[in-house]
Amino acid sequence: MEIAAGGIFGLLGPNGAGKTTTIRLIMGILEPDLGKVVLFGSGHGSRRLSQRIGYLPEERGLYKKMKVLDHLIFLGETKGIGRADARRRAQAWLDRLGVGDWALKKVEDLSKGMQQKVQFAGALLHEPELVILDEPFSGLDPVNAQVMKDIVVAIAAEGRTVLFSTHVMEQAERMCDRIAIIARGETVVSGTLAQVKADFGGRHVALGFTHDKARAERILADRALVARIDDYGASAELQMADGADPGQLLASLVGEGVGLRRFEVVEPSLHAIFIARVGADAATAHAGEAA
Repeated sequence: MEIAAGGIFGLLGPNGAGKTTTIRLIMGILEPDLGKVVLFGSGHGSRRLSQRIGYLPEERGLYKKMKVLDHLIFLGETKGIGRADARRRAQAWLDRLGVGDWALKKVEDLSKGMQQKVQFAGALLHEPELVILDEPFSGLDPVNAQVMKDIVVAIAAEGRTVLFSTHVMEQAERMCDRIAIIARGETVVSGTLAQVKADFGGRHVALGFTHDKARAERILADRALVARIDDYGASAELQMADGADPGQLLASLVGEGVGLRRFEVVEPSLHAIFIARVGADAATAHAGEAA
């Protein structure tokens, strides 16, 4: 897997695919059994390059008894920033993230979402060239998640590189320039988002129903017309069968009296690609874990 400089790279995969393990290898927390990790053209490992890297792990690792501002100053000093500069940067980040009023509170007094934003600030305090985010929006409400998403997009626009790990395809589709989907430690899809969608191929239709879609079930079950369907109840995304035409599908639905609020020929969603490429593999893996 190769990650070019600049932009947002999505490392995607089901639970247990190896996303966090890959990140731990990049960070030097784990050592590879085979192969090597090269960062900024150097094979010496991330520990010598830590001042150029910001890392937000999936697990939260804050010292709960420390005051928030002191905690960030400490993290800044570990990256080589002087105390006065670290204090200035820490307060600025806390204000930007909407937790400035909590600077003198102990970490344990903050909600989990606020603690997550503090750790996010700690990962960015030293203005790293490479930012590695492992499930950064997990547990955040939509408002706070949006604040962090806007910052991720902004630092990528500045020319920095963001490696963003998630299993939530909607987040990746909105944010990432390039992606890799892994399953059981193997890369199954890789490339720019546009290229991945083009390579997946097929003609795709997004449907929205105005009421109960029971009348549509026979038509959507016709494999001469519909090859694959991702059913959300009130809406659906489907892939047309080879040789089938979307106009034929629309005519069949209208003829059956199906109430439609949306019928649109679309490019395949990343969610649909993910399910098609790793859905069976992920189900098999989870069944094995349950056994």
